[in-house]
Amino acid sequence: MEDLNAILSPGMLVQHPDRPEWGTGQVQSNVNARVTINFPDEGKIVIDSTRVALIPVFDG
Repeated sequence: MEDLNAILSPGMLVQHPDRPEWGTGQVQSNVNARVTINFPDEGKIVIDSTRVALIPVFDG
Protein backbone atom coordinates (compact mmCIF):
# COMPACT_ATOMS: atom_id res chain seq x y z
CA MET A 1 0.00 0.00 0.00
CA GLU A 2 1.20 3.52 -0.77
CA ASP A 3 2.62 5.69 2.01
CA LEU A 4 0.50 8.85 1.76
CA ASN A 5 2.82 10.83 4.04
CA ALA A 6 6.27 9.81 2.79
CA ILE A 7 7.35 13.46 2.47
CA LEU A 8 6.74 14.27 6.14
CA SER A 9 9.82 14.75 8.27
CA PRO A 10 10.42 15.63 11.93
CA GLY A 11 9.55 19.23 12.73
CA MET A 12 6.91 19.60 10.03
CA LEU A 13 3.44 20.74 11.09
CA VAL A 14 0.35 18.73 10.15
CA GLN A 15 -3.37 18.38 10.80
CA HIS A 16 -5.41 15.18 10.90
CA PRO A 17 -8.16 15.34 8.23
CA ASP A 18 -10.76 13.66 10.44
CA ARG A 19 -9.79 15.25 13.77
CA PRO A 20 -9.62 19.05 13.32
CA GLU A 21 -10.23 19.46 17.06
CA TRP A 22 -6.72 18.08 17.67
CA GLY A 23 -5.27 21.25 16.15
CA THR A 24 -1.88 21.48 14.47
CA GLY A 25 0.63 18.83 15.48
CA GLN A 26 4.37 18.52 14.98
CA VAL A 27 5.83 15.43 13.33
CA GLN A 28 8.20 13.63 15.71
CA SER A 29 9.20 10.73 13.43
CA ASN A 30 8.22 8.99 10.20
CA VAL A 31 9.44 5.38 10.05
CA ASN A 32 8.03 2.51 7.98
CA ALA A 33 4.72 4.28 7.25
CA ARG A 34 4.19 5.08 10.94
CA VAL A 35 4.13 8.79 11.65
CA THR A 36 4.34 9.96 15.26
CA ILE A 37 2.83 13.41 15.80
CA ASN A 38 2.63 15.49 18.96
CA PHE A 39 -0.71 17.34 19.03
CA PRO A 40 -1.03 20.18 21.58
CA ASP A 41 -4.36 19.04 23.04
CA GLU A 42 -4.26 15.31 22.26
CA GLY A 43 -0.64 14.38 22.96
CA LYS A 44 1.49 11.93 20.99
CA ILE A 45 -0.39 9.96 18.36
CA VAL A 46 0.98 7.33 15.95
CA ILE A 47 -0.71 7.35 12.53
CA ASP A 48 -0.60 4.56 9.94
CA SER A 49 0.28 6.69 6.95
CA THR A 50 -1.02 4.13 4.44
CA ARG A 51 -4.52 4.81 5.83
CA VAL A 52 -4.59 8.53 6.70
CA ALA A 53 -3.36 11.38 4.49
CA LEU A 54 -2.22 14.02 6.96
CA ILE A 55 -2.53 17.67 5.88
CA PRO A 56 0.76 19.62 5.89
CA VAL A 57 0.54 23.09 7.47
CA PHE A 58 2.94 25.67 6.09
CA ASP A 59 1.75 28.87 7.79
CA GLY A 60 1.91 27.72 11.40
